[in-house]
Parts: sequence; C-alpha cells; structure tokens
Amino acid sequence: MGSTSQPAYPIGQPSDNSGPQQSRQAAEEARKDRTLAEFMLMLDDYEPLIPNEVTDYYLQRVGFECEDVRLKRLLSLAAQKFVSDIAADAYQHARIRTNAQGGRSRTNQPFAGPNSNKDKTRTALTMDDLSAALSEYGINSRKPDFYL
Repeated sequence: MGSTSQPAYPIGQPSDNSGPQQSRQAAEEARKDRTLAEFMLMLDDYEPLIPNEVTDYYLQRVGFECEDVRLKRLLSLAAQKFVSDIAADAYQHARIRTNAQGGRSRTNQPFAGPNSNKDKTRTALTMDDLSAALSEYGINSRKPDFYL
C-alpha cells in the first residue's frame, strides 16, 4: 500500500480531450472577431436613414462622447431597427383590428371611381395601434387622464 494511485482525471488539470474543444472555441472566437471587424468596415460606407447630425445630437444630450463614426452609425442602425420593429408591430395590430371589424370590404358604400380599389387595400395606423405596439416594448404612450 505504499504506492499511491492517481485518479484518471486529476482535479484542476484538463483531460486530454479538452485540447480540440479549446481549439474549436478559439477558432469560433476568431471567426466572430473577423465577422465583427468586417461588419465595422462595412459601416464606413453605410449611410443610415437617421442622419448623423440627429444621432450626434441625441448622443450628446445623454452624455455619450465618441469620435468613432462607425460606432455612431452602429447606434443609428440599432435605433433604425428599433423604430422599424415598432412600425411593423403597429401595422400588424392595425391589420388585426381591420380584420376584426369586418375586413376591408366596404359593401355599404358605392364605388367611388378608380381609387376605390386602393381604399380596400389601404390600412390606416391609429394611435391605438401604435400604443399597443409600444406597450410590447415597455413604453407607455397613453395620455394622462386629465387630457381625456
């Protein structure tokens, strides 16, 4: 009993099969870094829908100071995506509302000429639709009770 046996996997030491896993993780991180670097280079040529001056103004108001134009464009792109998602959700709420009210067909109105086909496919967004979409993102857009 003088010989000491070591466990198959000593505590605190990696096993032999962790080498390929670490190299896969390193390769994945390197791929992500390359992808991010390529994306940041693409932002040099990208002109966002939200003008740079508007982005600069709001970033300055909240105290964000950065000279990297690509980072500002990335924030502008994120804001553009946020507004686009809200508009798409509001549109879906409007479509659900119009379908629940009897659809888009207007059987009780006579044909008003060449624009009547446009009216059947037109969806009007209301403040209720926008409020419902904003509430999904945690934004309260209701007026205070004293304005009602």
